[in-house]
Order: sequence, then C-alpha cells, then structure tokens
Amino acid sequence: MVDCERALGNRERALGLAMAPEARSLDLEDRIELAIVVSGIRRDLGQPEAAAAGLEIPELATSSRTPWAARLRYAYAEAQLALGDVAGARRWFSRAADADTDLATDAAERLEELDGVAYTDLLADEDGASVVLDVDDESDD
Repeated sequence: MVDCERALGNRERALGLAMAPEARSLDLEDRIELAIVVSGIRRDLGQPEAAAAGLEIPELATSSRTPWAARLRYAYAEAQLALGDVAGARRWFSRAADADTDLATDAAERLEELDGVAYTDLLADEDGASVVLDVDDESDD
C-alpha cells in the first residue's frame, strides 16, 4: 500500500501508512522492503539525509547474500548518491552486487557507470537500435 500511494504521488499518505501500528508486525523481509520504499519517498521529498538514515538498520551491516540484502544495499547506495557521496555509493553498489546472486538489481551496471565504464553496441544501427542478424542455420557455407 505504501508503494502504491507513493506511485500515485501521495507521499505524505504513504509515510502515514508506513508509520501505522500494522507496519511493526511485518516480517523481516517486508520491514526491509518498507524501509526501502520510505527511503525512496524521502528522496522524492528532497530529504536525502532522512533517506539514508532510514536505511541504517542492523541488517545493512550483515554479510547476508539474500535478495533483500542486495536490495537494501542498493537503496542505501542510491541514498548515498542523493547525498553526493559518490565514493559511498560506489562502496554500497559493490556490496549490493556481491549479494545479488539472483541478479535482481542492476548494481553491477551502476558500479560500472560510476567507474566510467561504457559499452558500445557494435551491432547497433545509426539510431542505436540493435540490428538482428539473419543467420541461416541450414546453410552449407
């Protein structure tokens, strides 16, 4: 519900829902997801310090390689970027990529972007669209 209200632009309502008593009874993974959404709302509202602080929970410091750990570290990296801390963002995108065994985030790509790595699609046409090669598997060439 919190994420839905955020998507509708009802940020204050979303924050109110996040603080509701029911939120305290969520399981660990859902509490972490809620913290991530609230952090995004704080960034939307121009409150980068609050966005980062809301993610500074004990689970952030764990060495867990669970999907929620990757998402939490990724969100914290985003909060660091919002604060202007590129080195901190790089460190947390790296930690997110290490935990992201399911490739649920683009943390590795964001890390490369921060490092200035760029790729050129050699099969792209002039407009940047990928060209599909017609390969005839039955040819005897």
